[in-house]
Amino acid sequence: MYIGVDCGTQSTKVVVVDVDAGRILGEASRPHRLDAGDGGRREQAPADWIAAFRGAFREAVERAGIDARAIRAIGVSGQQHGLVALDATGEPVHPAKLWCDTETADHNAALVERLGGEAGCLDRLGLVLQTGYTASKLAWLRDTRPEAYRRIDSLLLPHDYLNFWLTGERVAEAGDASGTGYFDTRTRRWREDVLAEIAPELDPPRVLPRLIEAHEPAGTVRPELAADLGLAEDVVVSSGGGDNMMGAIGTGNIAPGLVTLSLGTSGTVCAYSPEPVIADDAQVANFCASHGGWLPLICTMNVTSATTRVRELFGLDLAAFGEQVASAPIGAEGVTVLPFFNGERVPTLPQATGSFLGLTSVNTTQANLCRAVVESATFGLRYGLERLGDLAAGASQIRLIGGGAKSPVWRQMVADITGTPVICPEVTDAAALGAALQAAWCERYPDTPLEDLCARLVHLDEGTHTEPEPDRITAYHGAYGRYRQALADHYT
Repeated sequence: MYIGVDCGTQSTKVVVVDVDAGRILGEASRPHRLDAGDGGRREQAPADWIAAFRGAFREAVERAGIDARAIRAIGVSGQQHGLVALDATGEPVHPAKLWCDTETADHNAALVERLGGEAGCLDRLGLVLQTGYTASKLAWLRDTRPEAYRRIDSLLLPHDYLNFWLTGERVAEAGDASGTGYFDTRTRRWREDVLAEIAPELDPPRVLPRLIEAHEPAGTVRPELAADLGLAEDVVVSSGGGDNMMGAIGTGNIAPGLVTLSLGTSGTVCAYSPEPVIADDAQVANFCASHGGWLPLICTMNVTSATTRVRELFGLDLAAFGEQVASAPIGAEGVTVLPFFNGERVPTLPQATGSFLGLTSVNTTQANLCRAVVESATFGLRYGLERLGDLAAGASQIRLIGGGAKSPVWRQMVADITGTPVICPEVTDAAALGAALQAAWCERYPDTPLEDLCARLVHLDEGTHTEPEPDRITAYHGAYGRYRQALADHYT
């Protein structure tokens, strides 16, 4: 048996996978608390992740009906970019600042300038620093929390931290490390000179975790923790990776020709490349994949986080919200939303706010407002898809994951807005499955290729297959043009 863990923004999920039988035996999740504040602060206590893991692990194993001693390996997926700075005892010096934290926007702008602008960033890192990456969080901590900063002994990402808790080892892999802002995504090496620009007092060999390959183990579960969880001795913990990288594995997007699109708290669009990509657009992140190769992607910060905000504003459950969306016409009778409640990364608007535009006494209805926020979140993903250029233009299929993928209305909307066939894997929470697959690959490497493992576990749900409809494509073309015009009017 293999365990996949996904430590996300809202919860930690655990799945128990029987690779040989090709099925998930049990799964469970536990929620996290998000501490949000003015100025874009978004933080969590790493201790909450551990508590959530413990609860979800025990429930998932119980639901699977197995003895935990049958577990061979664990893989961890984590929300990218979060800063987990630890002291010499392994305790956080400050709550983890998350990927969606935009409090550090000014620090990011200053770092980009210091590195020589976009050209300098591309030369040294293979990508352009964005607000939300780990680098600006570290600069913020140095400037605003000097006492905590002085106690830093190591710098980890959320999935690195869970690996550290499981094994006692401080390691990192290229996929998740790509989003730190002090890692060269082309050579897969730390840029100690860039870290020195951000945090000159820190010693890079001491504070940066040891880099390992995607197929290498981070270590084995600590004996005392294994006993507490009921595990056998020497349970392997794989390298793990960022949630986008694990989601790609969990959808079988490990070779060219496919696009994975996530309708989660945030939205991501990614496509595999065997070579590093230097895109024409600085908004494209040339991240490494967590199975070798590269995973260029774009990330929008407001998808189900935005739709949930409107849904809860009206006091609607998911079913009622879906009914409202379906009852309104394409284009929501002229209502356009710029759903930037958390600022935005693509387009690069970290300090933007949400706006509802085009409201009149006639079209200001609950149904139109619900539909408009879903359409506009999807328009943002089309905008990102266009930034990927040829990597996405030739895609034969979009594999849709995340909570929003469960909605037939939203699936049709994605197909029509992108003009591309859409299908969901049977497991739409793909990051946890991808982590379990990587764990099995790590434990069985090199005897079993990752491709074989994906073939066994990544099953497509034919009932979700959705073709774009020509009339709807045309209707959305006008609504998308209105969205792009609203962007230009408000942010140029």
